[in-house]
Amino acid sequence: MTTATTSPQTTLVHSYLFLRRAIGLIGLALPFVLILGKQLAQGGDLAGSLSDYYYTGLRDVLVGAMCAVGVFLLAYYGHDRVDNLASSVAGLGAIGLALLPTTPDHDVTAWDRTSGVLHWVFAAVFFLSLAYFCLRLFPHDGEQPPGTGVVYRVCGVVILACLVLIAVTKAFGLLPALLPALWLESVAVWAFGVAWLVKGQTLEPKSVR
Repeated sequence: MTTATTSPQTTLVHSYLFLRRAIGLIGLALPFVLILGKQLAQGGDLAGSLSDYYYTGLRDVLVGAMCAVGVFLLAYYGHDRVDNLASSVAGLGAIGLALLPTTPDHDVTAWDRTSGVLHWVFAAVFFLSLAYFCLRLFPHDGEQPPGTGVVYRVCGVVILACLVLIAVTKAFGLLPALLPALWLESVAVWAFGVAWLVKGQTLEPKSVR
């Protein structure tokens, strides 16, 4: 009777796929968990952005999820130095935005304002790094199933478009009643989740025949 053995290289590949899937699943689940969880647990109005859920009963979920993503990204070892640097920068951005909350709506102190500015800086670093993964690194990362390059690029463009629209709506105070930051942040997080799930071979687009 023979016993199947797993080579170190196979184990390493499985570890990388697990990291990618874990990052993607957290990205897909986080907006749903924050928005629906708060409504079920507390009710009331929706928060103005995903970051504002720090000031609700879902604070630990937000901080824990982003720290987990940050640690996964810091532990992610890519194919070259640029890949490793991008994942490290994204990981630091995720942890930074988790530990430095956005500015609250009331009783604002000087530190709250400083923390809020740093929060958005880290958030921008995080999302821009993820967009870089989607647009530059993932599409050229070895042999991949047909169609994945298009998926990565679409996700990258969606992330960048959401960032621009968030900045525009905040700068000009557009459509505040529709909570544009909340929905645009959610779409950006979903886009990065989809990209990492595809990279982890959980979601694979079908080739067109």
